[in-house]
Amino acid sequence: MSENATASLAIEGGPKSVSSYEGSGPPKIGVEEFMELADTWGFTEETKESIRQAIGRDRFTSPMLSRYYNPKPSKVAALEALCRELFGVPYVLAVNSGTSALNTAYVAAGVGPGCEVIVPAYTFFATVAEVVTACAIPVIAEVDESLTIDPQDIEAKITPRTRAIAPVHLIGTCADMDAVMGIARKHNLMVIEDTAQACGGEYKGRKLGTIGDFGCFSISSYKITGGGEAGLVMCKDKFLYTRAQNNHDTGACWRPDRFAVEQEEGELFCGYNYKLSELEGAVNLAQMRKMPDQVNRWRTAKQRVVSQLKQHEGITPQKVNDPDGEVGYKLVFFPPNTAESMKVVQALAAEGVPVSCRGDRESRDWHIYSYWEHLMDRKSASADGCPWTCERNAPFVPDYRPDMCPRSTDLLNRAVYVSIDQWWTEQDCTAVAGAINKVLGAFYACSG
Repeated sequence: MSENATASLAIEGGPKSVSSYEGSGPPKIGVEEFMELADTWGFTEETKESIRQAIGRDRFTSPMLSRYYNPKPSKVAALEALCRELFGVPYVLAVNSGTSALNTAYVAAGVGPGCEVIVPAYTFFATVAEVVTACAIPVIAEVDESLTIDPQDIEAKITPRTRAIAPVHLIGTCADMDAVMGIARKHNLMVIEDTAQACGGEYKGRKLGTIGDFGCFSISSYKITGGGEAGLVMCKDKFLYTRAQNNHDTGACWRPDRFAVEQEEGELFCGYNYKLSELEGAVNLAQMRKMPDQVNRWRTAKQRVVSQLKQHEGITPQKVNDPDGEVGYKLVFFPPNTAESMKVVQALAAEGVPVSCRGDRESRDWHIYSYWEHLMDRKSASADGCPWTCERNAPFVPDYRPDMCPRSTDLLNRAVYVSIDQWWTEQDCTAVAGAINKVLGAFYACSG
């Protein structure tokens, strides 16, 4: 190459070959995408046109809707920071669903082939399914009159292969965490709290989801707090948090140097992509700000109703492990048998009370163990039957049967659920309590 040719190179001080580009276009993500959100919110055509005109006057760059490399403050990071403050834990990881949260926690806790996790007979199936996707074996324990896992049955189900206990804080109430933690520490087990249905609840002054080794949350449209689909993983141990980060993002974008070699054994492994998008982060940041007031309203409403209820012979109230700490969006009690439960529900509904029970209905329900055919039939995504046929699991797989937890079945068939509305006034609460007393008083003798 000649000296003159070298001198003409821009890197050597010569002129640039390309100084500008004529072709340009709008941001990749712009007005049309924002208008689809406005349509999702259900605004009228008139309002949407006003929104379009307003945002069309602004110049903006395409937003980064993945949480990493966002030039503006990340809504997902803000959600995690808010939850660290609300729940008083050092580590919070936002993920894309409650199911992802469970899988992330199980894997981070070391659950895998040859391990067992004790789960309650009453929980949404995801609590159980993610044990299986971690290639481990679920062991089903009875629930007691709290409708949460029975500590006595936990003790009966522990084997040398037990790795973790997964207490579930269902329908706004809390498991007996003193007993659960006592058993876990005695046997050196991990505790992974499923708090999908009790976000903001407490047990003896401690937030649910912060008592065990991990707390898993679903914050979605189907839960009392949340919109769309999102989840949270909480923990207190830095290394467990690091493993959780890896499982939720095998691309390792969370590391200061994402391509660095492993800094600590067990830090890097083949994980998934459970990252939460900035859109979901923004919605659930707003939702989580509302959570404390939501919980206070529900708790107040339930306590107003309960304080006015009379005791009736034959009616067993739900065991509430911490009346001051539960969220309180369900009031539960147990008539003597399923036929009477259905009779009570029909009478309460006629009085205008929002109420339900399972009774003797045979409808399938993924919250009840006897309908988990995935387990009952040991179904597998692969032809080889893994994890049931894995040599580390196969000799120890339980004999899953629809009648294996008779106490749970009996309680769930008899349970009467009264739905509490967070917006009830004192007068509303008095009216509902009066209706319950009226119906129970018509069928059962008053005992207090």
